[in-house]
Amino acid sequence: MDSTDPEIQPPEPQAPHAASFADAALTPVTAVPTPTARILGWLSWTFLGSQGLRAGWSVLIFVLLFSLFSVAVGYSFSQLHLIGKKEEFTASSAFFIELVSFLAMAGAAALVALIERRSLLAFNLTGPRRFLHFLSGLAAGFMALSLLVGVLAWGGWLHIGPVALSGAAIFKFGALWAATFLVVGCVEEGNFRCYLQFTLTRGINFWWALGIIGAVCLRLLLHTKGNGVWGVYAAALLGLLPCLWLQVKKAPAASFWQAAWVTSTLFGFIHTSNNGENPIGIFAAAFVGFVFCVSVRVTGSAWWAIGCHASWDWAETYFYGTADSGMVANGHYLTSSPAGNIFWSGGTDGPEGSVLVIGALLLLLAALLVLYGRKNPAHSTLARAIG
Repeated sequence: MDSTDPEIQPPEPQAPHAASFADAALTPVTAVPTPTARILGWLSWTFLGSQGLRAGWSVLIFVLLFSLFSVAVGYSFSQLHLIGKKEEFTASSAFFIELVSFLAMAGAAALVALIERRSLLAFNLTGPRRFLHFLSGLAAGFMALSLLVGVLAWGGWLHIGPVALSGAAIFKFGALWAATFLVVGCVEEGNFRCYLQFTLTRGINFWWALGIIGAVCLRLLLHTKGNGVWGVYAAALLGLLPCLWLQVKKAPAASFWQAAWVTSTLFGFIHTSNNGENPIGIFAAAFVGFVFCVSVRVTGSAWWAIGCHASWDWAETYFYGTADSGMVANGHYLTSSPAGNIFWSGGTDGPEGSVLVIGALLLLLAALLVLYGRKNPAHSTLARAIG
């Protein structure tokens, strides 16, 4: 070896096991969860989802709160003699009966919104041009019911008699019934198209929807006879294949329409407790529930539905004085009575029980789609909630 070659230096001595200590420091340690951590994790998964409190628990809490508030407010009103033991279809009694439901609904929804850390208006009550949509709904409801009454009268299935009121009573009862049916619209749309539609949309799929509707139909099959239960079965069946198709296709808006299937069928279901209902009337209730769901989708809020619902009921009960689910109101403007075949006249169910009501509802649906359907609904509360 040449003496000029560089000397090869031996490696520097290292502390024993130094490399193994460094490797150990860089190796992640997997902690074994404690029993307490497992329980907390399970509870978190059970009650909380990607959007906070899971929809099922939210609905359960809402129903319990609504029931408690209804009992408390109802008892208070009865002690104040605002409502009596025997329900009468007068403007004042109907107003306070509906006010019980309104206060119970508002209290329950406010507490649920507080629990979920969202605004009360988040339940499909925001969106653009709310007041204009409300006014548009008012006009649409009155015109649709008037068209239905006009066709019934033209066909001889409804006889319109003389004016039943005079003088100041016209304005008095008109205002009382307007206030009553505004509360009715707020209660029924608030429960179904606001809270339930919003909440179910963020946490439902086809199988949950099918389970809910199946339970409703089983309940009717086992415990309810008459009162148009076949209308509920028809509504349930009509939505089955479209909602299944949306589930299979994994459509972005599938949860909204599956929720609409549930809320519309439930809306028909709650009307089976009324006297004088027939299958067409119950199906019409479910169908108009679907129309109102469409209005939420295309307008971005439930205000059109609230207005339409209120004016439809006001025109039917007060202005034309027809039967409404077997009841004729005290203090109506015109006097009307059904005539001929119940299939066409609606009988004791009123115009809502006539097969012609389907045409009126189809016109409402068409008007919604023509006026609002081409607009982008991405501004809606619902669209923001589900991304």
